[in-house]
Amino acid sequence: MIGPRISVMPKLEQRVLQVLTAATGAQIEAQTAPDWLIRPGRTECGELWPTIRAIYAALTHDQDLPDVMPTRERRRVDGVLRFAGRPAQIVEVDESQHFNEFRAATLNRYPEDIRLGFPIERWLAASRAKRKLETSGFARPCPPLFGMMNGRHRQRAFRDALADLLPDAHGFGPTIRIADFEVEDWIWSPDAPDRLRVLIEDRVERPLQPSPRQS
Repeated sequence: MIGPRISVMPKLEQRVLQVLTAATGAQIEAQTAPDWLIRPGRTECGELWPTIRAIYAALTHDQDLPDVMPTRERRRVDGVLRFAGRPAQIVEVDESQHFNEFRAATLNRYPEDIRLGFPIERWLAASRAKRKLETSGFARPCPPLFGMMNGRHRQRAFRDALADLLPDAHGFGPTIRIADFEVEDWIWSPDAPDRLRVLIEDRVERPLQPSPRQS
């Protein structure tokens, strides 16, 4: 089951999802989330619970993650990609606020055998290179789980980790991540569908078939 939608999306995110539809022919449900990702606790995390707890502790100065998420901890992802006959995949468009020291802390704690729909080393490099955190609303405290300074940055990194680590346990393919720095120079150009198709070729659950005009 999918949670409720909202209608407002950043322009880059909206454009990427539009181009992704044209590039793949897949259906994309925007600004939504599967039930297991809205407030995942011990039950939803299953065998990954120790890893999730360790990531939370690293982001919060060793605080303990409750077994059941507080009701305020609701979230959505940018989109859910659905191919006929293939597992669904979450799609996230990562803009600059997704890359920072907190995101690096989560990525460094991923199990080595986890399946990912993005090049983790490139995400790590971009996160380590970020020296200045966004301020104002990007950094506000986000109680109850992240009530400290830079709480929103910590919460965002934690939620990104949940979206990366949990899909396989719930029948989804790896979460596809597309960074703004990968596409911003050409995503508005006429050949954007072809270029995006090449970019995500090894991020989808199974290789994409050539489009009719390419075959």
